[in-house]
Amino acid sequence: MSESRPIGTYTADLADGSPVGRVDFVDSPQAEGERVFFHTEVDRRFGGRGLAGLLVREVLKDSIRRSVTVVPVCPLFARHLAKHGDEFVADGGKFRQPTPGDLALVKRATA
Repeated sequence: MSESRPIGTYTADLADGSPVGRVDFVDSPQAEGERVFFHTEVDRRFGGRGLAGLLVREVLKDSIRRSVTVVPVCPLFARHLAKHGDEFVADGGKFRQPTPGDLALVKRATA
């Protein structure tokens, strides 16, 4: 028997409540306060407007507020933190590189 972890989602919505973007994550069962971000998606109709970057920045701000350690499996999160990780840490954020265990967690959660 394997443990099933629910997938959490941040969403960006239009004023009428219609979703236009999302960031999916799973909380690590091995480490309290670690959140593995594995997918970012923006509706094609809204592509090219910087919405994905806005989503990443807002999620990172929320991670600081919640004192959550970010584990960037999503390539967009990984690129952002590679470029702006020092700023994120200076603002009070925490992140670490993903491990094979994190990748396995995402695979189980999305199976």
